[in-house]
Amino acid sequence: MFHITILVVGRLKEKYLSDGISEYLKRLSAYAKIELYEVEGERFPENLSLIGRQKVKDKEGTRLLNLLRANTFLIAMDEKGEMCSSEEMAGLLNKLALAGDSDITIAIGGSLGLSKKITERADLILSFSRLTFPHQLFRLILMEQLYRWFKINRGEPYHH
Repeated sequence: MFHITILVVGRLKEKYLSDGISEYLKRLSAYAKIELYEVEGERFPENLSLIGRQKVKDKEGTRLLNLLRANTFLIAMDEKGEMCSSEEMAGLLNKLALAGDSDITIAIGGSLGLSKKITERADLILSFSRLTFPHQLFRLILMEQLYRWFKINRGEPYHH
């Protein structure tokens, strides 16, 4: 069974999003052990310099790195990452399972994105779209995709 850890910057505030995530966590429990950890996001002014933005991401990145297990397969979610289909990601899960790599961590940055500390450590930098999503909504999208990947691998029906 997979052990999937989802690391996110910031706290989820909207009840409708946490309800949706809870529903997918319940559905996913048949396929994997899923843990979700939130780290504190940095507060910053809107007109922050480029160097200031990097410092914010580095502080958040350090918090995320502190939660990484040594041999986990790290997927960094980044808008500049590789785009894959749901079928391709299901295939990656199969490949990891066959290789005995059932420990996966997925990192989601805060509103400024992920630190280079995370993307440099990542085994895969993944993008779901060139569109920009609110990072809190993205958590729900990720949960749905994880569920879809497992359903594809099991050959179980799921809407397209």
